[in-house]
Amino acid sequence: MQVILREDVQKIGQRGDIVDLSRGYVRNFLVPRGLAEVATPGKLEEARRQMEEAAERDRRMAERAEEIAQTLNKSVITIEARTGEGDRLFGSVTTANIAGAIERARDIRVDRRRIQLQEPIKSLGTHQVPIQVHGEVEATVKVIVVPKL
Repeated sequence: MQVILREDVQKIGQRGDIVDLSRGYVRNFLVPRGLAEVATPGKLEEARRQMEEAAERDRRMAERAEEIAQTLNKSVITIEARTGEGDRLFGSVTTANIAGAIERARDIRVDRRRIQLQEPIKSLGTHQVPIQVHGEVEATVKVIVVPKL
């Protein structure tokens, strides 16, 4: 029996996949839990159309991510931080600080969880910070930490 998966089902398939399964499994497990629906010709056509739209949307997002990555690779972000004796930072520069500085400088919103810092920056100077823009697209931003006057 052919069904269209409404949700990801482990060892069966991803959301939107059209799979062939036994009638009992479909009737007793998948359909009652809302994980799948029986594939009729109309629903199959609708599923194919949605998959094409999703592929087009993903392609546009990947193109936009490439543009953003190119902009971020050229960016140099300066962050002022309070320092004490010996130019040691009070606290540290975190991913949230970096995301806010990027948004102010380049008007690009970056989710702080996509900034891949191993640990917060605790020293003055220049640091290369990798950012996962989208999927496989990655950029590196140069962050300069200077003392706040």
